[in-house]
Amino acid sequence: MKEEKEALRVVSLFSGCGGLDLGLHMAQNPNYKYQTIWANDCFKEACDTFDKNFSIKIDRRDVWDVDFNKIPDCDVIVGGFPCQNFSVLSKRQGIGVKNGLLFKRLADAIATKNPKFFIAENVKGLKSANNGEAFRIIKETFERAGRFGYDVFTDVVKFVEHGVPQNRERLIFVGFRKDLGMIDFKFPKPTVNQPVTAKEAFEKPIPVERILHNNEKQRMADRTVKMLRVIPPGGNYLDLKGKKDEEGNSLEVKGLMSGIYKRLHPDQSAYTVIAGGGGGTWGYHYAEPRILTNRERARLQSFPDNFIFEGNISTVRKQIGNAVPPLGIKAIAEQILHTFSKLDAPIEKVPQIILES
Repeated sequence: MKEEKEALRVVSLFSGCGGLDLGLHMAQNPNYKYQTIWANDCFKEACDTFDKNFSIKIDRRDVWDVDFNKIPDCDVIVGGFPCQNFSVLSKRQGIGVKNGLLFKRLADAIATKNPKFFIAENVKGLKSANNGEAFRIIKETFERAGRFGYDVFTDVVKFVEHGVPQNRERLIFVGFRKDLGMIDFKFPKPTVNQPVTAKEAFEKPIPVERILHNNEKQRMADRTVKMLRVIPPGGNYLDLKGKKDEEGNSLEVKGLMSGIYKRLHPDQSAYTVIAGGGGGTWGYHYAEPRILTNRERARLQSFPDNFIFEGNISTVRKQIGNAVPPLGIKAIAEQILHTFSKLDAPIEKVPQIILES
């Protein structure tokens, strides 16, 4: 009879709809598995989605109101602390505003529960925010957390190298508790031979249009449809320069970024799926002159088709855009388990939590 794997008990902060947790649960290892035993977020629709897809109910309190002494003990803490203040698309206020201080709640949880290791995720812009001071302060705060402190490893991970059909890069922190001994952790090398294209993402394992859930098409202004018919796959608003519709009206628009009215290219990975914005930022199909559906966005973020999102089109878009791509985290989670398997650190067994289909 096959021996049951040891379960690493996971506490999840800033969980959103559960992309990071799903990536952990997907990780394969002969000795260990991850099991989320407690999760927290306060975005209602994301919490509804989490509850629908996982077998635990998420704690919906504001993270500032949580007493970490009263949450379950754990082996792992994970969190993609909110990143808008560090993004290149924001004003880059970083640690100068309250939302930029949310990393401290993750550090507080680590300091209180002293997990064996932790995983934190943020935008790559964090490395240069506040002239590099934000990254230094956050890393040092993680290193000093808890009774033992942590050896912290960081890297900007290109998720496209791990099967995510999207050019999304994120800064990842992995910390191992110092009393576990000398650990030489290395982030995983690419796990796919070549990037997955947008067309492949939409056609495999079955055509995305056959999926019922979260696949509504949005109503669009006639002018936008005319614009998209002019813009070629992979093109953007710059292709509208000098172009007019059949009535002679100009189709030109003013833009500041290459992502304005940018269409996917079928033979390339997608550009980064974002959580919000209008004015040409919705993301557009390569073959049809239309906005992407949320199920198509979910495919580009590597969510399985049986992962159902709760909420209206805008709130589901926000959940998907804010999520950590599960396949990207799976590769990192497996590398951590490979490293952890070499240590003499017995883990308490806990019941398995199964993702509902």
